[in-house]
Amino acid sequence: MNNFFKLVYNELIKMYVRKSTWAMYIILAGIIIGIGFLSNTDELSANQYSEDNWRQTLEEENQQLTEEMENAGEDGIFNEYNASIIEENNYYLENDIQPDGYGAMQFVLENQLLLSIVSLLTIIIAAGIVANEFRWGTIKLLLIRPITRTKALLSKYVSVLLFALFTLLFVLVFSYIIGLIFFGFGSFNPHMLVEGGNGLQYVSVISEIIPAYGFQLVNLVMMATFAFAISTIFRNSALAIGIAIFLMMAGNQIVLFFADREWAKYILFANTDLSQYTAGSSPMMEGMTLGFSITVLVVYYLVFMALAWSFFRLRDVAGQ
Repeated sequence: MNNFFKLVYNELIKMYVRKSTWAMYIILAGIIIGIGFLSNTDELSANQYSEDNWRQTLEEENQQLTEEMENAGEDGIFNEYNASIIEENNYYLENDIQPDGYGAMQFVLENQLLLSIVSLLTIIIAAGIVANEFRWGTIKLLLIRPITRTKALLSKYVSVLLFALFTLLFVLVFSYIIGLIFFGFGSFNPHMLVEGGNGLQYVSVISEIIPAYGFQLVNLVMMATFAFAISTIFRNSALAIGIAIFLMMAGNQIVLFFADREWAKYILFANTDLSQYTAGSSPMMEGMTLGFSITVLVVYYLVFMALAWSFFRLRDVAGQ
């Protein structure tokens, strides 16, 4: 087991010694800073509600949004958004709840969408971690060591998952730091309104961050595993990156295209978004349940790993 940890450590060192890996983090940091700057210029996000005049502030917001909707007419592109803000403001007024101002925690929650970029970066790493060994001819140096092929392959896969986890944590922590800089700390345990099964619900932002990032992590792991398997099977990083990114972006469209078929619910991308089973949401297709989607994901996961292990274990590297 000690040898396995050393293998994982060596893979991480090789991964993070590359300038391209740090370039990924720099780009991700730049995106987070850019979002923070743009969000800071948004008038509604900048609103802070003092105990003395929060009611007046909400009423003025409602009046302003109502006037915008009236001026835009029935076809205004922001009418639906403005109406949702008015509904939230009315909830605070009717229930005598002073809303928490926009702070670092809210910024972290909104940046869950950046995990699609984390998936993209992880795909790039996963697609090259095995294929590059064959392309550079270093696979021989790896396999002449007193370790099994299974342990060598597993160490690479674990390294990919750790990269995904580290990058996710980077988004979380750096988003919080940028949120503190642009929006301040806010309250210790900020709350917000979310759409639930019975209408609007007043919930903790922290309680929303955990499942939001957790659901995104499911898709992250599945796409990383798929790219890793393609890389291992075909020994081609470009092919693995291309297929994985295409399917990540077009997955939902593929599901919708075959939505009228009974077997469409077994497509991987119909099941990667487990948030469809939360309150206020409905499954993508009839007959789908949380247990069904988890089972489908486990089957796909085992197939990907079995194919990667089989091809890697049986491949002749003498001619590499």
